[in-house]
Amino acid sequence: MPVVTLHQTAPDEPLHSQLMQLVVDNFSDLSATALPPSNPLYSLYQYGLGFEVHLYLQALGGTRLPVGLVLACEEEQLAGFLLYLPIEGEDSACAVAYMAVRQDLRRRGIARAMLDEVRQRHPRIELACGKGKVACFEALGLQVVGARGPQVLMASDAPAGTSELAVLDVAPIYRTLEIQQIHSYLLKQHGRKAMVEAERKRDRHLDELTRHAAAFAREWVGQWQVRGVRVV
Repeated sequence: MPVVTLHQTAPDEPLHSQLMQLVVDNFSDLSATALPPSNPLYSLYQYGLGFEVHLYLQALGGTRLPVGLVLACEEEQLAGFLLYLPIEGEDSACAVAYMAVRQDLRRRGIARAMLDEVRQRHPRIELACGKGKVACFEALGLQVVGARGPQVLMASDAPAGTSELAVLDVAPIYRTLEIQQIHSYLLKQHGRKAMVEAERKRDRHLDELTRHAAAFAREWVGQWQVRGVRVV
């Protein structure tokens, strides 16, 4: 069983590179957009997600917003990670921002062990996930409490407060030179018509996910518990 540890700073190499590779490999599970690989925009959003996680790792130990990181390691190899956001003014609560386990090491209790490490400090654990992941998190002790955008909201059964969740402003990522360069490359590779259609498919995909998440949450819970979000 991997050793699970809490970190207050970003991990050194080679763990940092292994963590970022886990993000890339698990894009569909970690990203709210959950674009399929067949969409030409897939690689652009895959890069954007990696940039998001990089920014949160940079925020570890800083004053901009509280961030926590749990790593599961086995013989100096990263088995999984969990990046979470403690909720200011509500010490008992936190939100899981990203969590992934290496595919070849799943079903060994690693995700549960990482959540248990966080639960020791924050009994109230909240997260957002795709509808297809609800059963997995139910098995880990969470329940549906509502929906936000294309994702279902889940939480442990500890009492909820009213404090807002502080998150980083990731919108500027998609105005960076790197993203513009990726978009230009994709435009040359696929052509303008295909890229316009890819954007339309993305929008339809997100609209469909949003409708399904809301309908699913309404079936499960009458009174939603949707925490406010504050962008910093």
